[in-house]
Amino acid sequence: MQATSIRNGTPRSRGFTYVWVLIAVALMAAGLAAIGEVAGTAAKREKEAELLFVGDQFARAIAEYHASSPVRPQYPQKLEELLADRRYPNVRRYLRRIYPDPMTGRADWGLVRGPDGGIMGVHSQSTAQPLKVAKFPRGYEAFTGAATYTAWRFVPHGGAGLGVAGKAPPPPGASLSVPAGGSPVPAAAPSGPAKPAPR
Repeated sequence: MQATSIRNGTPRSRGFTYVWVLIAVALMAAGLAAIGEVAGTAAKREKEAELLFVGDQFARAIAEYHASSPVRPQYPQKLEELLADRRYPNVRRYLRRIYPDPMTGRADWGLVRGPDGGIMGVHSQSTAQPLKVAKFPRGYEAFTGAATYTAWRFVPHGGAGLGVAGKAPPPPGASLSVPAGGSPVPAAAPSGPAKPAPR
């Protein structure tokens, strides 16, 4: 009788053990998936921070190139001109290297060009949706709520880079005008009647 009881109990206990193993495997898989998602989010935030830094380096370099124009204000025709400005007898350098886009891993930057074809800014070619949608550094507040990284356009306005740009980059396709000796500004209608000059 005892032998029969043992034989009847063994398959049942094995069944319970099998169920607990399945539950444990499922819990481990869920835990690993959660860890992977957290790690992926952290890595994406790192890339976003790097994109903000690198894009700002381009904006600063472009602004310096424009401001140091020997005859009239002009923008580089190629990004490589930021590495070696040959408009002077002694070559000037505004950027250490053409940094790759952190979001694509390639130096395949989208270019924001002015009316004369000069490069006024850069943007990522990634159409992925950003995690960061608010609290951008001063000068890049226009990135708030952007649907893709291509909308993060690093264009110097009234200065160069973080804390100096002062004005928001223009939206894609916006027409720009470059006043004589000044920085590019979006073309806009006058806001009101002109004030008379002081006598």
